[in-house]
Amino acid sequence: MTSFRLGLAVWGYKPWENGPFMPAGVRQADMLRLYGQRMTTVEGNTVFYGVPTAETLQSWAAQTPSTFRFCPKIPKAISHEGALGPQIDSALSFLAHMHSNLGARLGPIFLQLPPSYGPQDGPDLAKLLNAWRREGQHPLLVEVRHLDWFKPSPQQRLDVLLSRLGMGRVILDSRPIYTLPLGFEQERKKPELPVALDPPGDQVFVRFISHPQTAHNLPFLEGWAQQVHMWLDSGKTVYFFMHCPHEDHSPKHARIFQRMLEARGAPVPRLLWDDLPPEPEQVGLF
Repeated sequence: MTSFRLGLAVWGYKPWENGPFMPAGVRQADMLRLYGQRMTTVEGNTVFYGVPTAETLQSWAAQTPSTFRFCPKIPKAISHEGALGPQIDSALSFLAHMHSNLGARLGPIFLQLPPSYGPQDGPDLAKLLNAWRREGQHPLLVEVRHLDWFKPSPQQRLDVLLSRLGMGRVILDSRPIYTLPLGFEQERKKPELPVALDPPGDQVFVRFISHPQTAHNLPFLEGWAQQVHMWLDSGKTVYFFMHCPHEDHSPKHARIFQRMLEARGAPVPRLLWDDLPPEPEQVGLF
């Protein structure tokens, strides 16, 4: 079983049609199939805005290898419209829909909570998590964004709850776009949160928000390479997702991180992208 998976936030980013991540001139309709030949997992961010039909999910599964994993985000209609308790049936129906149509290609699902949802809402969160554990029986990870969750006492209570339920936390690392100058404030759409390096559970889910300029990311990625190596040596499964305000750069940054892990001797599989033959050069008379 693969214990390390490296992926991006999306698979269908139009500027990739200019290479080098995708073949030059690739059609949008072919991007998922080609993405699955290059990466082993992807975030399901589109699911956050609307649940795909059964036919669409089955098409996704058919276009990817059996070893590929989709990691969908629970829809905002469930996670961002007030209390979670009344949404338990909807959350379990979502899980059943994903599982019945993606099958073995369904990876961990993650629940992203809004910044307004704080530790005072803990009992409400526990209702959903307990129902998911009791009836869902599928890996679930929680991403909190209210700063009070990162205070020692609330963080400990959340981690104990998740640990007892066999669940985990999503780690969002947006430091590169806040610590260093970006140039455009509107590109800092991800929140600035503390980075908790001791998440509960056997599965670790990291969302790294990279700076468009590669050099600015290197110190952070070196630290992550060391941390991921330690997690893998301890028997944890790690999903690592590379984001960038300009997704043009995400594949390159993911490849750099892969090479850092390999240089450290971390027990990671080869990056599928590296095993593809190089694209032929474009030749023209004019």
